[in-house]
Amino acid sequence: MPGEAFRALIGGALLAAGRPVRLKELSEILGLGPEATRREVLAFKEAVQAAGLGFEVEEVAGGVRLIVPPGVAAHLAPVLSPPALPALSAAALEVLAVIAYRQPVTRAEIEAMRGGSAGTVVTLQERELVKVVGRSDAVGQPLLYGTTERFLLEFGLEGLEALPPLAGDGPDFAHLLRG
Repeated sequence: MPGEAFRALIGGALLAAGRPVRLKELSEILGLGPEATRREVLAFKEAVQAAGLGFEVEEVAGGVRLIVPPGVAAHLAPVLSPPALPALSAAALEVLAVIAYRQPVTRAEIEAMRGGSAGTVVTLQERELVKVVGRSDAVGQPLLYGTTERFLLEFGLEGLEALPPLAGDGPDFAHLLRG
């Protein structure tokens, strides 16, 4: 199968899926091994970039997806839906940072690290950025919180290992959140 056919299959898969597609899934679609699949994905990514079509290929959350770059997305507001959620408050970003870096973590641990309430956990759960990942062995078996795949998608991270290193008084994620 020539490269054009592989690129058509990759593009069709990414467009139809509407979510990050793992390389293993693409390997099955293409009938290629992992290394050959990676090469074809890189060739597809380069072809899309060279064509200047108004979208890009992004590796995120353990897979590959199509995205609209921020410079183009700003002009597409009239056709995009749903409207972007309001920005997260500083307190919510702080709680999210604690969960992202210390997961799994209990609400009491979050409050101890922040020196204040962790009430924004509910907001973060509603936005599907964090979820309950289990229960602690501590007295009362409090809930443990961790981040979700949506967190990785919203922050454009391949995985948790891609979190920026902690520096100073703590990370500021406000500039990283998309949408």
